[in-house]
Amino acid sequence: MKLQNYFLLTVFCISFPSYSQLRLPPFFTDHMVLQRDLLIPIQGKGTPKSSIVVRFGSEQYRTQVLQDSTWRVILKKQQANTLGQALTIKNKNEQITLNDVLVGDLWLCIGQSNMEWPLKNESHYNEELNAVHQPLLRFYNTTYAGKNSYNQKFTDSLLKLLNPKDFYQGKWEVSNPKSAPEMSAVGYYFGKKILQEEEIPIGLIHMAIGGAPIEAFIRPQTLRRHPLFKSKMKGNWLYNEALPVWIRERGIQNLGDLNPLHKNTEGPHHAFQPGFAYTAGIKPLSQIPIKGILWYQGESNAQEWERVLEYNSLQKLMIDDFRAQWKQPKLPFYWVQLSSIDSTQYKSHFWPEFRNEQRKALDRIAYGGMAVSSDLGSKNDVHPRNKKEIGNRLARWALNKTYKKEVLPSGPLPKEALFKNGKIIVTFHHFGKELQTSDGSAVRGFSIDKKTELEAVLRKAQVELFTKTKPEFIYYGWQPFSTANLVNSENLPTSTFKLKVK
Repeated sequence: MKLQNYFLLTVFCISFPSYSQLRLPPFFTDHMVLQRDLLIPIQGKGTPKSSIVVRFGSEQYRTQVLQDSTWRVILKKQQANTLGQALTIKNKNEQITLNDVLVGDLWLCIGQSNMEWPLKNESHYNEELNAVHQPLLRFYNTTYAGKNSYNQKFTDSLLKLLNPKDFYQGKWEVSNPKSAPEMSAVGYYFGKKILQEEEIPIGLIHMAIGGAPIEAFIRPQTLRRHPLFKSKMKGNWLYNEALPVWIRERGIQNLGDLNPLHKNTEGPHHAFQPGFAYTAGIKPLSQIPIKGILWYQGESNAQEWERVLEYNSLQKLMIDDFRAQWKQPKLPFYWVQLSSIDSTQYKSHFWPEFRNEQRKALDRIAYGGMAVSSDLGSKNDVHPRNKKEIGNRLARWALNKTYKKEVLPSGPLPKEALFKNGKIIVTFHHFGKELQTSDGSAVRGFSIDKKTELEAVLRKAQVELFTKTKPEFIYYGWQPFSTANLVNSENLPTSTFKLKVK
């Protein structure tokens, strides 16, 4: 295989202890994957005025450490490489050598618990365990301060870690039976599919946080400067009614009347604090070029009507800012639409509206795509176990839009609804060869009142619905736990939608 692509490497801008000499940030370890296609700035800390030599492959560069202890070199672009190489940084007295470094594509996996969900708890894990030995698939799999600490106060040791420098901990690992079980299942299946199709190394950086709201991943300055969302940054976040109720309740359970060791003007640091996940994880990563971002989040923002209505704009704000910080205006961003769950045991009453808002984001976010998961939902569990299908559906978007493959990226997405002669004709994008149903039964899921099924007939790329009068809107999959069954010829499901009838 001939590899023509290149990569960019940039190190974290992190404060190192004053007593340190030659140092690299924690992200740089053995087995890492570097992004192809771009220049390679490498920077770190060392003894002022000392000389630094950086070697990678056949390239060698020299520089001198500045008075403030920082140093920086820029390596040439490199082709993707499936053979591990050494990255060496040394001065007169010290040497750091990172072994088995590959060059390929880096994907960042963020969101909340459904992205965090480990492979070992996924429904296909037992059969997949025989296939996880993938030397070209690498994970930078993090844990974070406060993980799985619900309904209880944080310990003193946890409180000490609630600062941007110590919050995330991780290292690079090669995919194998020992490492893969703890990896994000969605990320793993996505990476495996891209690796199979592209035959280049794939690195997955996993920084999802169970329960985290979207606000936690947005840059604090961006929220503060926004005319509407600046209200989310006023006062102690634990008592700020512009934030989701659920995350504030969890924050109070963890922090309560404790005296925080680390805080700012928006209150004590916590994984759910607005802007904190960005500051601790995204900000340093934005110095490292990546191929794209995978996003699976929304459950924590879908329980209140005000939070539902603002989500589309918050997501647009977040990805626009990510692209600005990475200086990659076409950075791919692929997200998972919320699944299905019954409202009897879970507050999912607004999930149809929320899924529709996520669908509408497709028209606002260029270089993006959305994987539908409503057909995979569990009636009484917010964590559907079939992450393999979700990872593969995200991979379809990447293969089609990022890697330019002739792959159908999505299930049917509504194009237009037209009323004529006692029937509504709904046309679709991404219907494949023709529309069909997932179970071979009559079409389910269409209504004009959000609940009463309409009789429907399939006509290749369109659906005909029968009604005597012209309604204002047509709805599809408009129940928290949807049993709607319209798919395309590759059995990819149709998104929940609300569409104005013309």
